[in-house]
Amino acid sequence: MKCIINRRAQFSASHRYWLPELSEAENAQQFGLCAQAPGHGHNYVLYVSMIGDLDQYGMVLNLSDVKHVIKREVTSQLDFSYLNQVWPEFQTTLPTTEHIARVIWHRLAPHLPIVKIQLFEHPELWAEYTGNGMEAYLTISTHFSAAHRLALPHLSFEENCEIYGKCARPNGHGHNYHLEVTIQGEIDPRTGMLADLVQLQKAVDDYVVEPFDHTFLNKDIPYFAEVVPTAENIAVHIRDLLQRPIHDIGAKLHKVKLIESPNNSAEVYCVNPAIPAESESSPATQLASV
Repeated sequence: MKCIINRRAQFSASHRYWLPELSEAENAQQFGLCAQAPGHGHNYVLYVSMIGDLDQYGMVLNLSDVKHVIKREVTSQLDFSYLNQVWPEFQTTLPTTEHIARVIWHRLAPHLPIVKIQLFEHPELWAEYTGNGMEAYLTISTHFSAAHRLALPHLSFEENCEIYGKCARPNGHGHNYHLEVTIQGEIDPRTGMLADLVQLQKAVDDYVVEPFDHTFLNKDIPYFAEVVPTAENIAVHIRDLLQRPIHDIGAKLHKVKLIESPNNSAEVYCVNPAIPAESESSPATQLASV
């Protein structure tokens, strides 16, 4: 029987986004604060996912052996290092989160049956690599606060309470929503990036966080005048809003995960998504009727 196991590791390192073929102004324009000398650091958290058959002892691999391999091949070399100089791979391609994940995969693959590398630069930014050429995934997380009411307009209060319980109460209730947006793309062989991280954050802020934050979704967001703002429907709408702007920055939206509370979350994926027209997804349209 196949089983996937995960091993966590961590290391602290610094890096700088700087290309010598660009001027100081060009580097600053492309990489922002990340171009500043001498660089900046992170406490990286690494998850290594491995697959295999269960042996007679109920294990896929001996975790003690796995720990030593990860330490020998990765963390002992990267911990307290300046990433731009520590491995040759980072001298041709900048050590972005997504590129570090890819390089770690190739360092560990000869020794472990890896199926995924997940690398957290910090709790609000992480990358995943699954061994597919230069393709990787990058996730940013953010949050907004909003209220909603779950009720179908053609049903009575009693009927809505039968379906939605306390969530159907007339004055609604609020949540601190946690949002995770995952993009998919090819790692640029020089910059190490899937897409401009500043532009990605701006797209999420402009199309979701700013329009949704501190609103009553049913009344302030036109889409939810006709659609019940369940966590599932909110996630679907966010996915549809973000497909075009993320496409425009050169990446593909892969997944949206909306965490309504510690007990409830919804996630939706993009499978060969149709890119909506600009007018259908712009923040100006979103706010036109607010």
